[in-house]
Amino acid sequence: MLEKTSDFTDDSAQVETMRALLDDFELIDDDADLLELAPEIVPVTEPAGAPVLAVIGRPNVGKSTLVNRIVGKRVAVVQDKPGVTRDRVRYPAQWGGKDFTLVDTGGWEVGTVGIDRAVADQAELAILDSDAVLLVLDATVGVTATDERIVSLLRSSGKPVILAANKVDSPQLEADAAYLWSLGVGEPYPISALHGRGTGDLLDAVVQALPAESAVAKAGPGIGPRRIALVGKPNVGKSSLLNRLAGEERVVVHDIAGTTRDPVDELIELDGELWKFIDTAGIRRRVNQSSGADYYASLRTERAIQNAECALVLIDAAQPLAEQDVRIMQQVVDAGRAMVLVCNKWDLVDEETRLALDKEIERELVQMPWVERVNISAATGWHTNRLTRAMHAALASWETRITTAKLNAFLGELVAAHPHPVRGGKQPRILFGTQVGVCPPRFVLFASGFLEHGYRRFIERKLRETYDFTGTPIEISVRVRERRRK
Repeated sequence: MLEKTSDFTDDSAQVETMRALLDDFELIDDDADLLELAPEIVPVTEPAGAPVLAVIGRPNVGKSTLVNRIVGKRVAVVQDKPGVTRDRVRYPAQWGGKDFTLVDTGGWEVGTVGIDRAVADQAELAILDSDAVLLVLDATVGVTATDERIVSLLRSSGKPVILAANKVDSPQLEADAAYLWSLGVGEPYPISALHGRGTGDLLDAVVQALPAESAVAKAGPGIGPRRIALVGKPNVGKSSLLNRLAGEERVVVHDIAGTTRDPVDELIELDGELWKFIDTAGIRRRVNQSSGADYYASLRTERAIQNAECALVLIDAAQPLAEQDVRIMQQVVDAGRAMVLVCNKWDLVDEETRLALDKEIERELVQMPWVERVNISAATGWHTNRLTRAMHAALASWETRITTAKLNAFLGELVAAHPHPVRGGKQPRILFGTQVGVCPPRFVLFASGFLEHGYRRFIERKLRETYDFTGTPIEISVRVRERRRK
């Protein structure tokens, strides 16, 4: 059995001996750079307490299009039909040197029920949690009864209101915007969110209305909170889990699969520590097989995984493990992110189903035995307190750095006990190893010949047995180098 390399007292001598072996082989400049590399983890900082601007209006007036225009890129899902946006979605924005947070909301309507009522509730919460409100109206339609109800709602909130008369695509249509003075909330700014017309004057007014310091935004910490993405198929309970952890209804939850469209960022304090959770759209299928809002939602989910440090992959314990579940986990691995497998709805399954799921996970995830699994019920909160420890463990492994001395002592012991098989009369050997990165841990091995994939997997397994690496993928690449000619 391979011993722990921490027991070695001559690690430095071991590494010098193995490093000297490389002098007899042809190296390139890039190799020398790798041998001297000492990766560091750079903390991510969060802007503190930026003023909050909520974008409010009835469905299909162009709120998300205007959000994309202000932010300067396509961050919000836009489609030519009402009801695409459902949750409160925050985006950092800047104008005239002033930073602020833009909150896109779903359309507000009167007398709605079901999911539309939940969307309207989220819009009302956005008003309460804002420093000012940007009311967007369709100037080509004029003032509707819904618009008047929204204005009444805004008056009762006491928040400053900036009125955007959207879809004014030409000077000839500016007369339509003038009719909006009748609402009594101030000057209507004629704009075209699609073409950018008039948005500069609108943003000048926004900056003047926003306070110097936010009355609602929490000041961010000096070092950014850990970023955790909630991913999985539709209707596995991602939004329910976010609401449970937050202790309030932060996002829309409904039985309709695919309720979430845009990634929703929420700062949540757990056990005295601040975390940033990103609720994402359920991944139905491969991105290139999606269309419409689902296509853009899938792209944003991919981006959310890339921007996160760890992913909580949720599966429905009451359903058999599907190919899509495994594909989503592989997507997290390919992105190089730490991962925790969360079996939700555990309270809905009987003992027989649980045993069957255990066997299925062991069979289907044979290539990912390092993933920690937590069984929970987001609906009742059962065992959700175990997630903090699992996330900490995965992130600690994700950031693990092994010294070059200990790594080569480990490799020397491994090769001595289990040399590579002889192939074609030759036996390749590992000359030297170094860790070239963290988040996730990445290793480069210099070898005298090609190392078979089975032997590479053996190295990874032994590396995990020795240094744990629970909850994180690791990358091992091999550089084959020829002996110098005399």
